[in-house]
Amino acid sequence: MPQLQALLDWLSALHPATLLTAMAVLAAVENIFPPIPADVLVAFGGFIAARDGRSAWPPFLAVWLGNVAGALLMYWLGRRLGRAWVDRRFHLSPGGENEARIAAWHARYGPWALFGSRFLPAVRALVPPMAGALHFPVFELTLAIAVASAIWYGMINWLAFTTGNNWDVVAARVASLGAWSGALAVAAVAIAAAIWWRRRPRAK
Repeated sequence: MPQLQALLDWLSALHPATLLTAMAVLAAVENIFPPIPADVLVAFGGFIAARDGRSAWPPFLAVWLGNVAGALLMYWLGRRLGRAWVDRRFHLSPGGENEARIAAWHARYGPWALFGSRFLPAVRALVPPMAGALHFPVFELTLAIAVASAIWYGMINWLAFTTGNNWDVVAARVASLGAWSGALAVAAVAIAAAIWWRRRPRAK
């Protein structure tokens, strides 16, 4: 992707403090404009830190805090502007399948549903504004997103920091991690749905 490479080239030329600020802002924007790749950004930060002999903590914290802040902004917009705005923003049909699914997941699993959703690329950006529109408690949303994002970005940051000085290898491993996480998350959802189906009350 030429645009991504241009973004990484621009980031690598920045002063370390400016780089961290830019990474935090871009990670927040991922919740508003999902094509911004926060996964690649945190990997890139870890890679630059390892290459320059610096700590991996600053890039991790910058991306993690930025991403959580962006998610909370989308939660607030969803709560303030309502379901109609979320439906228009994500091109959903009113009262459609995604909305019903998120509500059902939350009703059955509570914060665990919000936690697991952050590992699903297809619904990760949708959950915070939809949670706001459905008036889910802000504390449990914040806790679920913060813990899930810390685990996810921590893994990526550690992987990038320990891989070495070959960015192509880092990018390939991050892409592989994303594919595996998506598959595992889908499998977890399928297993949970199967358990619910077997345990649901049945009409006599």
